[in-house]
Amino acid sequence: MFRPSLNDLTAFVAVATHRSFRRAADEIGTAPSTLSHAMRALEERMGVRLLNRTTRSVSPTEAGFQLLGRLQPALALLDEALEAVAPFRGNIAGTVRVNAPRLAAGFLVRDLLPPMAERFPDVSVDIVVEGRLVDIVSGGFDAGVRLMGSIPKDMIALPLSRPLAFVCVAAPAYLDHFGEPRSPEELHRHRCIGHRVPSGKLYRWEFERAGQELVIDTNGSVILDDEELMVDAAMKGLGIAYVADWAAQTGLSDGRLRRVLAAWTPAPEAIGIYYPGHRAVPPALRAFLDVAREV
Repeated sequence: MFRPSLNDLTAFVAVATHRSFRRAADEIGTAPSTLSHAMRALEERMGVRLLNRTTRSVSPTEAGFQLLGRLQPALALLDEALEAVAPFRGNIAGTVRVNAPRLAAGFLVRDLLPPMAERFPDVSVDIVVEGRLVDIVSGGFDAGVRLMGSIPKDMIALPLSRPLAFVCVAAPAYLDHFGEPRSPEELHRHRCIGHRVPSGKLYRWEFERAGQELVIDTNGSVILDDEELMVDAAMKGLGIAYVADWAAQTGLSDGRLRRVLAAWTPAPEAIGIYYPGHRAVPPALRAFLDVAREV
């Protein structure tokens, strides 16, 4: 029976997972045309068609899905076996490139990098702060950090922090002057600090209470794309801000901010760190993940 090489199987998993020769080639470090020829040769030697190809897309056939479903856990076990000998290779060194939004990047710097630097001094952590959700593989990143619900399903993810809640906050002076909203609908009569998301659209504020969900379009004369700046604007009395509780924590603790509409806070969601599950995990990334689990 023909037995494909490990390189061929790994390449097939990359193509079938990304459904793109270009993205798979970027990950593996080869040319898309070379990868396409390798997949055709693999199909010929196996005697079965594994991929459906058009001029614009590629997707697994039924046989391809069957092979992919069995290969992914097998390759993951192989990666674990290889990494089990990592401690015997001496000091772990290398660079870990991480893509994260600003708020999560602050958490990494404060809570994860200090123990990382102490335990693995030869590992460099390169954090790129970016608000939009990117393809970490094609972007050349080892890992990404996002809300668990927004992490792509083909990635391996683990919780990185306590659940994150989004809250409405304002300066006491603002609330004394304009009053406190008692329901999300009353926000239409208030100055609200707008949040422009990376797509360019204004974020619609989301609320939930006893199973009732509301989405509110807000009005205001200030629009920002950074949560720390939104918190600063709220503390200056420019209006009500809708931000992650992490960002508002200091202002709430020292009295410069007060929560409003607390009964309408949506269910918290955890921040997670994620990475591709269909390729070997480098020792530097494994060290980073180990510290993340402990933190």
